Amino acid sequence: MQVKHLLLIAILGLTAACSSKGEKVDENLSEVELYQQAQADLDNHNYSSATAKLKALDSRYPFGRYADQAQLELIYANYKDSEPEAAKSAAERFIRLHPQHPNVDYAYYLKGLTSFDQDRGLVARFVPLDMTRRDPGAARDSYNEFAQLTSRYPNSRYAPDAKQRMIYLRNLLASYEIHVADYYLTRQAYVAAANRGRYVVENFQGTPSVGDGLAVMVEAYQRLHMDDLAATSLETLKLNYPDSPSLKDGKFVPQQQEADNRSWLTRATLGLIGNKDPLPPGETRANLDIQKQYQDDKDNLPKELLQPADGGTADKPAEDAAPKKKRSWWSYATFGLFG
Repeated sequence: MQVKHLLLIAILGLTAACSSKGEKVDENLSEVELYQQAQADLDNHNYSSATAKLKALDSRYPFGRYADQAQLELIYANYKDSEPEAAKSAAERFIRLHPQHPNVDYAYYLKGLTSFDQDRGLVARFVPLDMTRRDPGAARDSYNEFAQLTSRYPNSRYAPDAKQRMIYLRNLLASYEIHVADYYLTRQAYVAAANRGRYVVENFQGTPSVGDGLAVMVEAYQRLHMDDLAATSLETLKLNYPDSPSLKDGKFVPQQQEADNRSWLTRATLGLIGNKDPLPPGETRANLDIQKQYQDDKDNLPKELLQPADGGTADKPAEDAAPKKKRSWWSYATFGLFG
């Protein structure tokens, strides 16, 4: 079934590509005739032809009686013709040329609507897509453009619809941040995960993802052994989101299993070879290796270069200082297990 859908998409794409050649517009048409034919094309959903006529009307009669209306309808024709960049460009041009026009709010609205639908193309009609996992660039643009409309023209007839779309977009952007935070948890990038969770909590209040952001913070702080921050985040989660999926009988359940950082040799031999104790909080293997190397080098120094710890001198050691036993090469080779 999906193969048929993909074939249909390919056929429609080729058809659109073949029919995308610019239409020639009769040069003898008057302003009224151009406008009337463009209106007829819009009514018949022939948006490519309408776009060509509206462009001709705008270029031939820039100061005519239909010039402003043609520019507005050109935004709509490009939007319906699935030409988002052309639609936004036409909207920005109208806003720049006519900032005081009584219908300039319509240009703002169409600009936001174009970005809103930019990720919902032909493919989305046949293939189910999770919009919260896609690039949120167009969603951010749409939210900002609707915000401009609602702030500059709060009484616009398009403001109520823009506000409803802004709520949806805000929830979508918050969910996207949670997906990114979950990815960081799987990659053991706990600092980045905690920062993403905190960003959702601080900037997306009122969205369903705030509880998920707190859960991410708890899990990341626990992995980082930052117990105070983890406890504070957990109390906030219990108080405000007691039904969170991360809480079972009042106890926090991590969404990601703790990663096994042992080497493949250790896992293959069930820990008999290469097993190492877990690192203390804040320590790294590299730091421990440097400390071990320093101690080994110190042990290998000649006895006469060492300063006795009980007040003796290098040429006259303290009387009660016990002679240091020199390690054999076999002891070094077996890491002190033998010899």
